[in-house]
Amino acid sequence: MMKRLAAGISLGFFLLTFSSFGQAPPKPLKGRLSISGAWALYPMVLKWAEEFRKINPGVKIDVQAGGAGKGMADVLAGMADLGMVSRDVHPEEVKKGAYPLAVTKDGVVATASEKNPFLDEILKKGISRQKFLDIWVTEKITTWGQVLGSQEKAAVHVFTRSDACGAAETWAATFGKRQEDLGGVGVYGDPGLADAVRRDALGIGYNNINFVYDAKTLKPVSGIVIIPIDLDGNGKIDDIEKCYGTRDDITAAIAKSIYPSPPARDLYLVAKGKPEKRAAVEFLRWVLTDGQKFVPETGYIQLSPEKLKEGLEKLK
Repeated sequence: MMKRLAAGISLGFFLLTFSSFGQAPPKPLKGRLSISGAWALYPMVLKWAEEFRKINPGVKIDVQAGGAGKGMADVLAGMADLGMVSRDVHPEEVKKGAYPLAVTKDGVVATASEKNPFLDEILKKGISRQKFLDIWVTEKITTWGQVLGSQEKAAVHVFTRSDACGAAETWAATFGKRQEDLGGVGVYGDPGLADAVRRDALGIGYNNINFVYDAKTLKPVSGIVIIPIDLDGNGKIDDIEKCYGTRDDITAAIAKSIYPSPPARDLYLVAKGKPEKRAAVEFLRWVLTDGQKFVPETGYIQLSPEKLKEGLEKLK
């Protein structure tokens, strides 16, 4: 009896040993990953790339900003593994193979110079969606007096983005239009547009939130003021509409849908077809799970658990 028991224990140990060591351990993740596109997603993806490489040092990740349009074009042309896209993916892009996964959320805000002579009144009254439409699209509003309901004749200097980008597309969607409908002096990139408005006392523009709030102080960057949206069109900024003091204030307002979508919006990483490259699949899976803990500290808003789960299902 004891011999049989001993034999059974030996066999069990052998099987356990075989099952544990007979299979090769997973190979360390290696490879290169190229990511191109939206300025809006650029700071977040840089953070994700940095943290992902700490646990996967064999993966080299190159991240380049250049606008959502460039990101989409690069990924569909096979020039990038993933495209950063800060707007809805168009049906014609899906037909060409675009395979989007929502990864986080942020928003676009209107901006003015800290040197604007009418700043106090702008912050008190805000600007309604209709007036934004009449500034950027119909051009019925051309002076700051028309913006604020006074006789002031100082001209509004309107700036927009010159590159195909999610910020412009999202800003235009706030009043039912597309990027090509926006007028104004075209400026390339988020940093360029912020700088143009900062330098012009009569300027007005728009930016992704992470380009108008300081990453360390969380306050608006020097020289830039966020223009509050008069959401209910009553000619004044009510307490609930005062959500621009810090980056945490605006992200909380987006998370609670106080600041509406648009100009808040989901941000996407897009592949051409269902991703198969191991480095891309593992990076995306990590972004949608462990990588989410870096979202708030980087100035973005986490997606709902349902949306994250939906993204993970698309990777199976």
